[in-house]
Amino acid sequence: MSSKQYYIAAFLICQIILLIVAVSPVRADIYRYEDDEGIVHFTDAPTDRRFKIFLRELKIDKQLRTKLQLSRSVNPAEYEHIISSCATKYGVSPSLIKAVIHAESGYNPNAVSSKGASGLMQLMPGTARSLKVSNSFDPKDNVEGGVKYLRFLLDTFHGDVSLAVAAYNAGLNKVAKYGGIPPYNETRTYVNRVLSYMQSYQTN
Repeated sequence: MSSKQYYIAAFLICQIILLIVAVSPVRADIYRYEDDEGIVHFTDAPTDRRFKIFLRELKIDKQLRTKLQLSRSVNPAEYEHIISSCATKYGVSPSLIKAVIHAESGYNPNAVSSKGASGLMQLMPGTARSLKVSNSFDPKDNVEGGVKYLRFLLDTFHGDVSLAVAAYNAGLNKVAKYGGIPPYNETRTYVNRVLSYMQSYQTN
């Protein structure tokens, strides 16, 4: 099979999977992995650790995240060593990192948003690629990428945490366009939530 035929076949497989998930009354997570021969495997019942989440059932994921946030049973200590290491490496406050993780995913490393953001710090695919994050569902890779991006935003806005957090949510261009926190209820609520979480983590 030529390289062109391989990519066409892979694209068709992805389209078929998306169609099945869209019309099937029983929805489930889809996992994939590419073996040493370049063959891509898909399953909804992974039995091999090489399988990684490919398509998550968004309704179930949202319910899980809501349950985590409502129960306030998140456990930052599980990722403390990763957060501490990245905080030191990039000079970002650990309390800010924890607050963003809490607001973004509720500490669910497998979280996927309706827009396609994934992992603890909910990195969009394009952002993850630009940050050289190879696996957004790996906590270490995800947090390092997210903290690196926070460092960039903090530098861009001269250490203004509110603007950096707003840009993390709405995008750098939107903050630049409005010269401050964009007039979106979602973004303003997000900024207030992160700052509140940050203060809480600072006092713990």
